[in-house]
Amino acid sequence: MSDAERLEKLKKISDKFGFPFEETSFPKPLSIKEIIDDFVEEKEVSVAGRLVAKREHGKSGFAHLSDQTGRLQFYAQLNSLGDVYQLYKDLDIGDIVGVKGKLFITRTGEKTVLVSDLKLLSKSLRPLPEKWHGLKDVEIRYRQRYLDLIANPDVRDVFIKRSEITATIRSFFNNLNYVEVETPMLHPIPGGAAGAPFATHHNATDMDVFLRIAPELYLKRLLVGGLDKVYEINRSFRNEGTSTRHNPEFTMLEAYCSYQDYEYMMRLCEDLFSLIAKNVAGSLIIEYQGKKIDFTPPWQRVSFAQLFEEEFGVKPDDSQDQVLEKVSKKLNLKQGLSRTQIMNITEDLIEKNFPADRPAFITDYFTWTSPLAKKKKGNPHIVERFELFIAGLEVANAYSELNDPIDQEARFKAQIQVEDEFVKKIDNDFLVSLQYGMPPACGLGIGIDRLVMIMLNQPSIRDVILFPLLKSNV
Repeated sequence: MSDAERLEKLKKISDKFGFPFEETSFPKPLSIKEIIDDFVEEKEVSVAGRLVAKREHGKSGFAHLSDQTGRLQFYAQLNSLGDVYQLYKDLDIGDIVGVKGKLFITRTGEKTVLVSDLKLLSKSLRPLPEKWHGLKDVEIRYRQRYLDLIANPDVRDVFIKRSEITATIRSFFNNLNYVEVETPMLHPIPGGAAGAPFATHHNATDMDVFLRIAPELYLKRLLVGGLDKVYEINRSFRNEGTSTRHNPEFTMLEAYCSYQDYEYMMRLCEDLFSLIAKNVAGSLIIEYQGKKIDFTPPWQRVSFAQLFEEEFGVKPDDSQDQVLEKVSKKLNLKQGLSRTQIMNITEDLIEKNFPADRPAFITDYFTWTSPLAKKKKGNPHIVERFELFIAGLEVANAYSELNDPIDQEARFKAQIQVEDEFVKKIDNDFLVSLQYGMPPACGLGIGIDRLVMIMLNQPSIRDVILFPLLKSNV
């Protein structure tokens, strides 16, 4: 049926039964799942949803409504509905419909509503795509997520479970007496992570600002201010490419705890991720892309410094230039390497050398790769930092926070000399805050999108972001 035919049907229905878009509400005290779970024959119910199937048998017909919890059949009869039965006959797949009636079980054993009243609540003016059941076209699925959610109940479940994972994270930190906070998304100076920012302009102040690449520097200001435990589930932005692992707009958790170090954050990660695995899978062992991952603590630890010494002959006390030279020579690269490329090489080494059946903490990072982390006692070339890898994906990053304002200023100055840094400015207000005294502390960042990918066994980050950024097709 064409769009024009649906418009004509809308006029026909409106003339006889009223304009459906004027309906403002329909009582729906229970979801479809709740009706089915607490099914009692002869019980009066009121239910609404999208019409997803329909068949007529002369003076009666069966149809199915769908909401976010499931599907329910209803049975319409000319004898009981009278003129309203014509409305049933005129319904199209995709229409939003409300029905009232009594529950009964058909001869085939299906739970059903015997309709006593029916209303069209919203007319679908476009037919659903051909073969919309189990819609597979990736281009349609990502660009028109609403069709994906209509056609694929499993996709809907992924996003409902994503919400449950986020709720678990909040509950976990709240139970540990962390304070949830909100920090700015517009930054005068981008900082807190390596990455290209999105730039914009605030007209009222005639000031260039940037979408945040990380909330870290603002959250640490709160530690200075006396909030000992804080966390934020935040949207961050990096003006970089897209892939199965990257989206320019993404969700992070960042948490900070005063008077603790990165060892504390390792234990916290083990506790949090184990809890999520149990909630999602009912077990500490989950399946991701055909592989079993065991979240039973303690998790394995791998030294970044040792990896690079074994693979490239790099020593912890080598200068940044020496490290880049040795790695470039071993890989036969003509140009030098950026810090980001070094991290990508690290991911490749971890995938090659360590089994993906258990999470792994990668420790002992070089100081020059970690400008915000505290140096290890007795070894100024290594910092107290870890990255958490699960199934070859970097999911979390944490360190004992640098709270020495003198060292921090020196590292910022060194950082802005690096070619791949995008803004050559130092956040002086952050340095001033450190000068008032920040307690020893540790911080943790978790990529929520990647975490959800793993926990829900999804192959691409686009499968766990409702509206991923796609190249324009206009």
